[in-house]
Amino acid sequence: MADPIPAPHRSATDFFSDPLDAHPLWFKPASFLSPDFDSESYISELRTFVPFDTLRSELNNYLSSLNHELIDLINRDYADFVNLSTKLVDVDAAVVRMRAPLVELREKIEQFRGSVEVSLVAIENGLKQRSEAASARETLELLLDTFHVVSKVEKLIKELPSVPSDSSNGDVNLSERSLLSNGFSAQHVENGTSIRETQSMLLERIASEMNRLKFYVTHAKNLPFIENMEKRIQNASLTVDASLGHCFADGLEHRDATAIYNCLRAYAAIDNTNNAEEIFRINVVAPLIQKIIPHGPSAVVAGSFGDGLENDYQLIKECIDKDCKFLLEISSAENSGLHVFDFLANSILKEVLYAIQKGKPGAFSPGRPTEFLKNYKSSLEFLAYLEDHCPSRSAVAKFRSEAIYTEFMKQWNIGVYFSLRFQEIAGSLDSVLTSSSLVPVQNLDPGESNNQYLTLTQSVTLLESLKSCWREDVLVLSCSDKFLRLCLQLLARYSNWLSSGLTARKNHNTNTNTRGEWAVSAVIDDLILVIHDIRCLVELVRGDYLQHVLQLLSSCSPDVLESVRQSILQGAQSLKSIEPLVIKAVVESLVEKSVEDLRQMKGITATYRLTNKQPIKHSQYVSGVLRPLKVFLDGERTMRYLASETKNEILLCAATEITDRYYELAADLVSVTRKTESSLQKMRQSAQRRAGASSDISDNYVSDTDKICMQLFLDIQEYGRNLSALGVEAVNIASYCSLWQCVAPVDKKNSINL
Repeated sequence: MADPIPAPHRSATDFFSDPLDAHPLWFKPASFLSPDFDSESYISELRTFVPFDTLRSELNNYLSSLNHELIDLINRDYADFVNLSTKLVDVDAAVVRMRAPLVELREKIEQFRGSVEVSLVAIENGLKQRSEAASARETLELLLDTFHVVSKVEKLIKELPSVPSDSSNGDVNLSERSLLSNGFSAQHVENGTSIRETQSMLLERIASEMNRLKFYVTHAKNLPFIENMEKRIQNASLTVDASLGHCFADGLEHRDATAIYNCLRAYAAIDNTNNAEEIFRINVVAPLIQKIIPHGPSAVVAGSFGDGLENDYQLIKECIDKDCKFLLEISSAENSGLHVFDFLANSILKEVLYAIQKGKPGAFSPGRPTEFLKNYKSSLEFLAYLEDHCPSRSAVAKFRSEAIYTEFMKQWNIGVYFSLRFQEIAGSLDSVLTSSSLVPVQNLDPGESNNQYLTLTQSVTLLESLKSCWREDVLVLSCSDKFLRLCLQLLARYSNWLSSGLTARKNHNTNTNTRGEWAVSAVIDDLILVIHDIRCLVELVRGDYLQHVLQLLSSCSPDVLESVRQSILQGAQSLKSIEPLVIKAVVESLVEKSVEDLRQMKGITATYRLTNKQPIKHSQYVSGVLRPLKVFLDGERTMRYLASETKNEILLCAATEITDRYYELAADLVSVTRKTESSLQKMRQSAQRRAGASSDISDNYVSDTDKICMQLFLDIQEYGRNLSALGVEAVNIASYCSLWQCVAPVDKKNSINL
């Protein structure tokens, strides 16, 4: 009887906890037995909701349980496991019996493989020989075709009719030439075709064959047969080129549209457009240009007519319309296939450039800016005229991409031209700004209103310089950005000249290196002109000047125009910001003159100290305090050149500062007088006490301080009335109110009554 299967071993903890084979709900060991089980996908699915450490721990536990289960199985069937080797009888003989057919099968497979490899090598050799034969046949056919084409070209060349030298016989019929006996020529004899047209048609046919020949030679180069035929090919090519050139030149001479068209197609077929363009340049364009711009040995005196190009371009245009337009129309005809030619650039423009370089080299020199600009603008108009002959935008782009077009534009050194204009414009302004004083214009009419005109030579020069940047005889649109920068630099230079001068005036700096000498020596009337000119310049720059610039640049994009507008307005604003500084300088000058009279206030102390005098009227100096301000307001230049708001601003600022200084001096005088009187009073009382005398001060005693304050009170009343006469209310000035409180009697401190 077999032993009973022992129950699985369980520890004590198994009775009180989950069994050993318990697993989480997400862990399903049955998935490992699935045929399509994939460990990576399994782990990636579980990791979306199970931590990696937990998964690894669970797998380790499952591996441990499997090991335990394996051990249990071995222990359970251990006897069968041990007896397994004894039950394997005659295993080696079975292996030998199974190996024999396998070895035999392998030998057969190797034999078959060998035969297949031999067959494969034979097939590959056959295919290689076949390929070589096909290549050789192709090469042979190519050589035969080449030979046939060469022979055909040579035959056609022999059939070329010769154009008679007498132009009157240019339309001789083919029936007059007995050597043309082929069918092609006979057909044209029947149609009465001219020799020139026949020759051009035949040349077009030869050109197509030459194009084929070129293709064959390119694919069969380095072959001995081709090398042996190279001389024949070259001779045929030279003959065709020469015949085509003569035919094309003759067609141009007689303006034979059919012959020209056929020749151009022939040139296009052999990809030799340069020869056609050069023949047209030499035979048609060059003689015409030579008459307009002589540049040969016999034209040495041509320079006496100057280097202007405007009239020359006009004559060239007439010649083009008369003698060149017919070819341009033929080459630009729609669907003609002749778009590969560019007679405008490589014939006409090339000859014009050559003629100018040889006949009028000074036309390209920027050393004479005015003439240079005229020639440059005339050249641009001429290029635009040539572009008008282009049938499409692509033709215009092709014309501009030609090397001769680029070379023509390089002749015009716009950078040097701008440098010369920069020195001319900026130098003129800089020369007047280095003057040691302001220079009024000479033609100011005292009896005429000049509110809309500039009054200083420096300002006039600035405006002229600004306008010069955009004058028609100065501006180059391609350099408009540079001229805009120059315009802003001129405004900045003028503004810096003003600001540096005002700084030197404020610091009383007479150093000539600071370029502020003009401001140090300037009087108030000069500063009035400066204020007037600043305002006029700002209005002009913001108004008509800005509109003129924007109109010139109207072809630019809106963003560019807005940037230009903002930059010019910013330059005008920087100039506008100098105006308050000049006004301040005027105010300071007026205040300094007024303070000179205010210093006479110190004489009041000597007048009333230790005397019995009583103040009964205002002091004499009061009438002179505001005299400089009144003279300024009534001055001729103030009335003519300052706006009312500016005059009011200067009046109020000057009156306020003068009153501030008045208050400072008066308050200081009263303070010193009080201190002095107090000290004297103490000394007097001390002396009386030592002498045993009684005080002799009566009830009607008026101290020196009271008399001085009363005099100052009378003075500021008069000063206030003078301010009112000028249009300034004294009560609106804080320092005047403080001065009133300082010197007014007690009963009048609370109300200001003039």
